[in-house]
Amino acid sequence: MTELLAKYINDFLISIGMYGPLLGCFCILIESIVPILPLFVFITINFLVFGNLIGFLVSWFFTVLGCLLSFYLFRSKIKNWFDSKISKKEKFKKVMKVIDKLKLEQLTAIIAVPFTPAFLVNIAAGLSKMSLKKFLIAILIGKIFLVLFWGFVGTSLVQSLTHPIALLKVFFLVCFAFLISKILNKKFSID
Repeated sequence: MTELLAKYINDFLISIGMYGPLLGCFCILIESIVPILPLFVFITINFLVFGNLIGFLVSWFFTVLGCLLSFYLFRSKIKNWFDSKISKKEKFKKVMKVIDKLKLEQLTAIIAVPFTPAFLVNIAAGLSKMSLKKFLIAILIGKIFLVLFWGFVGTSLVQSLTHPIALLKVFFLVCFAFLISKILNKKFSID
């Protein structure tokens, strides 16, 4: 089944020429801003088409780039309006305080969980007082494990929940991401 899917995808990408890889990269980039696109599909396709190493690198780079673009757009274009209009409401103040106080390892773990909506994390970080440095490090580490999970497991949410091995992989990947960010946080005093 996987080989048939890979052949179909390869045939389609070959038929559109050099735009095939660009289309996959563009879709991953846009997914960080437009939440209706299924990131796991694009990552799985990249792994099938480009192989594990190139598929991982392409998927990781463009998902990180998309998250940074989303963060930047919300930080530079919407944060001032948000601070003047909406953030004065008590519920938003409480939520923003929680987001502002997230430690690097907590943020990294949230990002590494494959079912966390990336666009919400990007928006929240962009509207918060979180430093770009903290966000960038968390994205660089967390997205490694997210891309690995979707690339190697390549299943939908429902299928992952019905396979306990996939859930164990997610758990170990998130724990590993948490440990790496904890070590980096201690070494470089990011928080």
